[in-house]
Amino acid sequence: MKTLLLLRHAKSSWKDPSLPDFERPLNDRGRKAAEVVGKFIAKQNITIDLVISSPAVRARQTIDLVLRAARRSPELRFDQRVYEASPTRLLEITSQIEDDRKSVLLVGHNPGMEELLALLVGVEQHMPTASLAKVILSSKKWDKILGEKGVLESFVRAREIKPDEVGGR
Repeated sequence: MKTLLLLRHAKSSWKDPSLPDFERPLNDRGRKAAEVVGKFIAKQNITIDLVISSPAVRARQTIDLVLRAARRSPELRFDQRVYEASPTRLLEITSQIEDDRKSVLLVGHNPGMEELLALLVGVEQHMPTASLAKVILSSKKWDKILGEKGVLESFVRAREIKPDEVGGR
């Protein structure tokens, strides 16, 4: 059994319109949301063996804040193919994961993340920025996950996470 966590990067800044899309950083709201998601991961005791992330600035900043808040230090790989990826490309990337990795966090962008989630679980789910989907896959091999129907075990949006879900009051 495999667990694939899908995380859409947190809210980015449009303050500097001269920046190329790839270079856009997080805004204040995005930084706070990424920390909330990280605290949620810690509080829920979610295991992460490997992170594969888009190398775009906003994705890099998101995963840095998430892992720091979650107090996790899994192997982290930045993969250019994740940036602006289709669901087919994201499946190609996941199919290349070593089979000894049980729980993988994929950090990327829409529409690819939403479309991958729908492909894996058969249900469309809007993924706003800083949302986290936990998909359970019955396959023992990453290159076989497409042939099976995954189960959406949980789905959270940073803005909807309650203080008691992250250790606050």
